[in-house]
Amino acid sequence: MKFLNRYKLIAGLSILLFSSCSESFLEVEPTGRLTSESYLKTDDEVKTAMIGVYNSMQHNFSNGSWASVFFIKNLPGDDCMAGSSEGDQTGYQNIDDFKIQTDNVKLELIWTNFYKTINSANTLINKVEGDTDAKKAMIAEAKAIRAYTYLELVTLFGGVPLMTTNPTDEGAYHQPRATAAEIYAQIETDFTEAIPDLPLKSEYDPADIFRFSKGTAQAFLGKAYLYQQKYSDAATQLASVISSGEYDLVPDFADVWSKETEFGDESLFEISYTAQEVYDWGNFPWGGGNESNIEVQLQGPRSDLFDLSNSTLPIINGWGFNMPSAKIGHAFEAENDVVRGAATLISAADFEATGGVIRDPNAHDYEGYMRMKYVTRSGETSDQGIGELNYTTNWRILRYADVLLMAAEAYHFNSQDGMALTELNKVRERAQLDDITSSDDVFLAIVKERELELAFEGSRYWDLVRWNLASQELGDLGYQANKNELFPIPQNEIIANNAMSADDQNPGY
Repeated sequence: MKFLNRYKLIAGLSILLFSSCSESFLEVEPTGRLTSESYLKTDDEVKTAMIGVYNSMQHNFSNGSWASVFFIKNLPGDDCMAGSSEGDQTGYQNIDDFKIQTDNVKLELIWTNFYKTINSANTLINKVEGDTDAKKAMIAEAKAIRAYTYLELVTLFGGVPLMTTNPTDEGAYHQPRATAAEIYAQIETDFTEAIPDLPLKSEYDPADIFRFSKGTAQAFLGKAYLYQQKYSDAATQLASVISSGEYDLVPDFADVWSKETEFGDESLFEISYTAQEVYDWGNFPWGGGNESNIEVQLQGPRSDLFDLSNSTLPIINGWGFNMPSAKIGHAFEAENDVVRGAATLISAADFEATGGVIRDPNAHDYEGYMRMKYVTRSGETSDQGIGELNYTTNWRILRYADVLLMAAEAYHFNSQDGMALTELNKVRERAQLDDITSSDDVFLAIVKERELELAFEGSRYWDLVRWNLASQELGDLGYQANKNELFPIPQNEIIANNAMSADDQNPGY
């Protein structure tokens, strides 16, 4: 299900969506608006505001300003490259090439949008009275979203300013940089408080299935524990998700990203998009706020490289970003992983066998493969308006296969390799690969499974960093230890925030 039109924005409300920790939004007081104190009184009013929080999240994963969290998390990994042409969207190209500067506009924009989400969640947490069961559940939902957003921030940037209430005066905007440990502590608190009051996925009405459920919060809390090497705690949370009976693997791996399986058995959390606005070149909101997934068009195969006119593939051309590396293509081939390989990418020879033509084999960032996962499929855009501007493809942010693999990792590092192999082999069985029965090198098996199962889903780079394998796997791509483990804190934030200085910048920048 997609967002309903009537919930599209929190129109007319002053739920304070401040862009970061600066005070620029205080300069002009909006007129003719209801305040959160006078508005957030009924269940329906709170729900309308809650949907606005999801809208903020949606914008941070696909927008006409070309600053997608989804793509940015993929770019430094060894499974994909920026693509397009060398000078196109230099902010993306520089992240891909480890030429990352403190004024990278892509990082500035996602930072801003993360704090918009946090501040709108803060309003619900701090302004809504939990005097009905529905309101209690939505306060919990807001806490879970805030925790998830801080988990993204601490993964990408390390410690960041911690804001659990919205500023009421100029001075309150200037918050020091908290430590990563302090951010994780808040994440754990928010998820732990939220989980008891959140509904199960199966308890949501179909129109609300996109919202955070108990299982979503438990899985993200398990991920937060895993990233801190709290393996026993991680295993406990992830085991609760697995035993809940709420989730399962989609039988055919190729169907995981189909329109038909959106919010299906494998989905714990998705960012949702719709073609309801029927965009054309004249009305698409290039400054942001789009309801369709424009990043899919950005990342579809470029026509001056891939001629699809006579291909039997149900794919249409895009603008050429997010190109597969030869390394990930060879990894699928080395493991004889036919099922996942075919659903993830296609080699030049196999593409040409469909009737396609490679027009420029020397194109920038082309290494012999075309991506099939999250590709521009003709059935996922509208036949009204301009097709390029109306993709409805959802980003699968967390799915059950990832939960199983995180559980396997937690069990392994908790000296429970038998249980680790049980969860690992569930994922391998769907891929039609033999079970791993030996307890030798379980960790290496987990590393390989995550590489193949989660290719192009924004996990690979951050996995390598936390496993201390980034130098080994990415050194020849430009990765520098003691620097590239984190992105830089945006320089404009340090300048605007009086409680931060140049000394607060991450090492190496």
